Amino acid sequence: MPRGVVVVVRGERQNDGNITNLVLANCVIASLGGLIFGYDSGGVLSRELFLKKFLPSALLKHNDEGDHENIYCKSEDRQPMVMFTSSLYLAALVASLVASTVTRACGRNMSMRIASFMYLIGAILTAAALNIPMLIVGRILLGIGIGFAIQSSLIYLSEMAPAYIRGALNFGFQMNVTIGILLANFVNYGTGQIKGGWGWRLSLALAVIPAVMLLVGSLFLPDTPNSMLDRGQPADKVKKMLQKIRGTKNVEEEFQALVYASEAAKKVDSPWKQLLLHPRYRPHLVICVLVPVFQQLTGINAITFYAPVLYKALGFGHKASLVSSAITGVVNVVATCVSVAGVDTFGRRPLFLQGGVQMFVCQVAVATMVAIKFGVSGQGNLTQSEADFLLILICFYVAAFAWSWGPLGWLIPSEMCPLEVRSAGQALNVSINMLFTFGIAQSSLAMFCHLKFGLFFLFAGFVALMTIFIYYFLPETKNVRIEDIDSVFREHWFWGRYIPDEVHELDMHY
Repeated sequence: MPRGVVVVVRGERQNDGNITNLVLANCVIASLGGLIFGYDSGGVLSRELFLKKFLPSALLKHNDEGDHENIYCKSEDRQPMVMFTSSLYLAALVASLVASTVTRACGRNMSMRIASFMYLIGAILTAAALNIPMLIVGRILLGIGIGFAIQSSLIYLSEMAPAYIRGALNFGFQMNVTIGILLANFVNYGTGQIKGGWGWRLSLALAVIPAVMLLVGSLFLPDTPNSMLDRGQPADKVKKMLQKIRGTKNVEEEFQALVYASEAAKKVDSPWKQLLLHPRYRPHLVICVLVPVFQQLTGINAITFYAPVLYKALGFGHKASLVSSAITGVVNVVATCVSVAGVDTFGRRPLFLQGGVQMFVCQVAVATMVAIKFGVSGQGNLTQSEADFLLILICFYVAAFAWSWGPLGWLIPSEMCPLEVRSAGQALNVSINMLFTFGIAQSSLAMFCHLKFGLFFLFAGFVALMTIFIYYFLPETKNVRIEDIDSVFREHWFWGRYIPDEVHELDMHY
């Protein structure tokens, strides 16, 4: 094969060997990083006894005369509540940037060990917290664990998986995120029934289970052949590992692609400088920035974080709001299963485009219904059938997100970047995602109060914008090896101008 030239058969399965039990086991363990992320994202605001102990000013004031309430503004002091919910993501943001260096220098599996250990200590501290400082330290450690987990797990999944099922195995991360959110909702509901006021401690303490699972599992994880070459391990050892995980001796073509990628990576003195400044990486930079921004601007986290609050505001009772949150959680899991089955069959773009159209329609329908029933004043009520219809619309919206922007928002950045800037690109993706997650969590209730039903129209507008971006600027990467992705960019009508033909002959000392 000529140096710097990559041959890709578009849309056809490449000879990447078998789906081995080793690959499946490794990917199941690595995807547990999504479980710790999801569990921490679910149901925070339903722990009312927890809020009473640490954040009493954040408890919502309920009025028995619900028909005369303004549904848009339900709390006089939201700041302590939203700060507690979202502060973890600032720690994850910083941690992901540090994890970029650790993941490249020490391996993907080492970063997962660090992630699980930090999350484990954080879970113990928050469950045993006696005061605010102890709680804050615990939250910071949880955030560090999540930052390391997202950074390393997604790269590991994309590198370990054969090209023809890379999407499905990578989606295991998002599947675990949705399962974690669902489990957290059920756990919070169950522990809320415990007498004596200590149920919230059990709810937080149970987070140690996925942390221990990831910690123990990561001790047995081999590193990916991509990372082994990048860190200078002998080529024979790397080739044996590749043969082992592919279940075949015939890995020469894939191995040579890894060698070329490794040679290019070794010429890079500063991955961050290359990614941010070199025109050759402009497509990767744009995608690693815009995809996480767009994922958060779908509005999904405004629903995930504050679902009980929003459902209560829209006319559901206290228990009914928790049950409704659980229903959307189940929809989230089931729809993610659909995406796992379809991502390597239909491709990334069709899921993005269909999901975008469905989310747009649902957001507009919800906004219109809320506007008609509650107007600008926020006073009104929903009949039982209207409340059920509203829940159905939200479920359709959640389903569309779960098979499009939910898993694809993590998959696309993790598979798009060349080896030499992959850790930096993933760190940029995670840090921007955490920054916008923090911003959405901080502002959701305030935006609902000030924008009223217009908040749903705002998110619908963002969904329309991002769907247009996907249609014109995102190339299809189905069935393309991760080290051959540049060939897809080279053929793209817009990005092709940035990717030279002889990519490996570039002087990387920029």
